[in-house]
Amino acid sequence: MFISEINVFPVKSLRGTGRETALVERRGLANDRRWMIVDVENRFLSQREFPKMARITTDLTDAGLILGFEGKRIRAPFAAADSKRETVAVWNDRCPAEVAGVEINEWLSDILEARCRLVRMPDDSVRPVDAAYAIRADDQVSFADGFPFLLIGESSLGDLNSRLETPVPMDRFRPNLVVSGAEAFAEDDWKRIRIGETVFHVVKPCSRCVITTIDQAEGVKTGVEPLRTLAEFRTFERNGAKKILFGQNLIAENVGGSLRVGDRVEVVE
Repeated sequence: MFISEINVFPVKSLRGTGRETALVERRGLANDRRWMIVDVENRFLSQREFPKMARITTDLTDAGLILGFEGKRIRAPFAAADSKRETVAVWNDRCPAEVAGVEINEWLSDILEARCRLVRMPDDSVRPVDAAYAIRADDQVSFADGFPFLLIGESSLGDLNSRLETPVPMDRFRPNLVVSGAEAFAEDDWKRIRIGETVFHVVKPCSRCVITTIDQAEGVKTGVEPLRTLAEFRTFERNGAKKILFGQNLIAENVGGSLRVGDRVEVVE
C-alpha cells in the first residue's frame, strides 16, 4: 500500500492543490485549512451554502496565499502587521483569527454575492480536537471540520463508483491522503498506520454531507449522487444517530516529518 495523492486545501471549502510532498504538523498538513471565509457574524461559510466556492482556486507562495477566480487573482499575505483579531466560529468551536484586508474581502464578497471576509488562523490560536477522540489532551485542529487529516482508500472510491451510473472523482470527498493498494474500505479496520516517519491514529470515520454532490470543477450541485448510493450501503449508527460514513479521520502521533507521494503505508494496529 502506498500514498497515491496528497492534497492541501489552504482555505476551507475552496479548491485545493495536489502536492508531491507535505509537512506533517499538529493541526494537519502544513497550510491545510489555515484560512476560511466567514459571514458578517463571523461564522464559517462553505460549499453547503455557496457551491461556487469550489471554483475559487488557491495557491501558496513564500509571501502568502493567492486566490483566483475566472482569470483574476488576488494575494493575501501570511500575516499583516495591522491585521486585527476577532473570534470566529467553526461549528460549535470558537477561536481567534486574523482578518484579511478590505480589498480581498470585497473581492470575495462580489464573487459570492454575500458580505464575507477571509480570516487566517495564527500560530498561537488553538482549536482543540473533540476530547472524545483526541489521543492527547492538547491535540488541535485547523479550520477543518473536526480533525487534522482525512484519508480515503482508492479502492473504496472504486467500489462506490461500481455502484454509480456516473462515476465521481476523488475530489468530491476532499481527502488529504489517498491510499492505493488496499482493499475497498480496508481503512475502516485500521487503528494505527505508519507513513514515512509519521504514525497516525485512525480515530473516527468521516460523516459525509451534501458537499459530495457538488461538482468541484464547475461549482454546481449535480443532484443527489453519490450521497444517495452511499446511504444505501454506508449508513451506520453513531452515538444514536444514523450517519453516512466514507473515509477516516486521523491524528498524528508525531509531527515534523514529511509525507511523499509513493510513501509506503504500513498498518501498525
